[in-house]
Amino acid sequence: MPYVNIKITREGATAAQKRELIQGVTQLLQRVLGKNPATTVVVIDEVDTDNWGIGGETVTDRRAPGR
Repeated sequence: MPYVNIKITREGATAAQKRELIQGVTQLLQRVLGKNPATTVVVIDEVDTDNWGIGGETVTDRRAPGR
C-alpha cells in the first residue's frame, strides 16, 4: 500500500486543487509502478508559513513586503 505525504504551505489551496493533487499522484503511482489506486493513500499537510523555514528564515519573513 503506497503512502504519499504532500506538504504545502497554508496559503489557500482550494479543495478542488487538493482533489486534483490526490487524483494525480494516485494515477501516477498506478501508471509508473502499477500500484492499486484502491490501496494508495495520499495525505496533504498544510503548514503555516511561520513553521516552514528555508535558508535559516521562515517563509513568512522571506515573503515580507520590502524584501
